[in-house]
Amino acid sequence: MTKRTSAKYKIDRRMGENIWGRPKSPVNRREYGPGQHGQRRKGKVSDFGLQLRAKQKLKGYYGDLTEKQFKRIYSEAARVKGDTGENLIGLLERRLDAVVYRAKFVPTVFAARQFVNHGHVKVNGQRVNIPSYRVKEGDVIEIRDKSKQLALVLEAAQLPERDVPDYIEADHSKMTATFVRTPGLGDVPYPVMMEPNLVVEYYAKN
Repeated sequence: MTKRTSAKYKIDRRMGENIWGRPKSPVNRREYGPGQHGQRRKGKVSDFGLQLRAKQKLKGYYGDLTEKQFKRIYSEAARVKGDTGENLIGLLERRLDAVVYRAKFVPTVFAARQFVNHGHVKVNGQRVNIPSYRVKEGDVIEIRDKSKQLALVLEAAQLPERDVPDYIEADHSKMTATFVRTPGLGDVPYPVMMEPNLVVEYYAKN
């Protein structure tokens, strides 16, 4: 369903990590980056390099957001009271495509974006086709009746490699999910370590 298959695996290899925890990730077989010089890219990384990598990894995880989109979310996180890194994670997890992915309605975050785009999802009974739509605590997300039997949806619910986190209550018999609360970094089931503090440092210096 997603045309970004090669892109998502390129992100994995660029990072040298299986950032979505997918069994098919090429990182499970090759530990070096993409391209002809990928095998030579092992050296000491500068502080800037670490910060940039943390930003690229987090940005890539949510479907390879554009720099403009990601920076806008960061700016909002910086304006809100509290820890900017935690705020950033909370805002990213409130994206509708992220909630659809977390609820295991689709197998990948790339598929979630396209699934929402194609009008398969309703929020509180209203059809929403904007992946970046921000859900609120208590919002009910559901798959439209016509879309519940799609092979993609049925496959995703059976995926063994990830569970629905406790800040989302999902009912796969009805294909509905409730966004219970905004999570912090420690609540989000990332398969690899995310470092939003380094993302904050990156934007503070650049």
